[in-house]
Amino acid sequence: MASAPKPRVKVPKTASAGEVIVIKTLISHEMESGQRKDKDGNPIPRKIINKFSCAFNGKPVFSCDLDPAVSANPYFEFSARVPESGTFTFIWVDDDGSVYTDEQSIKVE
Repeated sequence: MASAPKPRVKVPKTASAGEVIVIKTLISHEMESGQRKDKDGNPIPRKIINKFSCAFNGKPVFSCDLDPAVSANPYFEFSARVPESGTFTFIWVDDDGSVYTDEQSIKVE
């Protein structure tokens, strides 16, 4: 892979107390299923984002496990209720043990 995976997250900057917001995430990642072979016929090792999770102020909001059938650059869109101002923490885990994170704050007015 030419460059490190880059997470991108879209969270509204503000919301009303108790409002349900939409969160969008995308991570640029060249997924490799482990099914293909290189030009010499050797299997290319599996390298996928295998776990994704989101927490708000330390409390779980959304999580999932991914399988090799997921496409490159996995995109997630989900809703969350925001009772107070705080920080969303996003974590993507790769097969090789690499962990990619992002944090986004939201202010409740």
